[in-house]
Amino acid sequence: MDIKNKVIEIIADQAMIDASDVSMESTLEDLGIDSLGLVESIFAIEEAFDIQVPFNANEPTESDFDISSVAAIVGGIEKLVAEQTA
Repeated sequence: MDIKNKVIEIIADQAMIDASDVSMESTLEDLGIDSLGLVESIFAIEEAFDIQVPFNANEPTESDFDISSVAAIVGGIEKLVAEQTA
């Protein structure tokens, strides 16, 4: 499974846009994803990869998980998946 493409697919689905419209530089705000959409995206990512994302929905800016861009999210998920399989 290609982590990058799966994460982009989940984010695109949440934003109700085509995956080809999601760039690695995009922010969730650029894509029209609000806080509820962010939480739903995190849940979908956790389920897809069977991981636990260190993200506090009540205080997203206080979380250790970087959600500043699609690239940051993909990088964080790749790290979590690698840690899980190590």
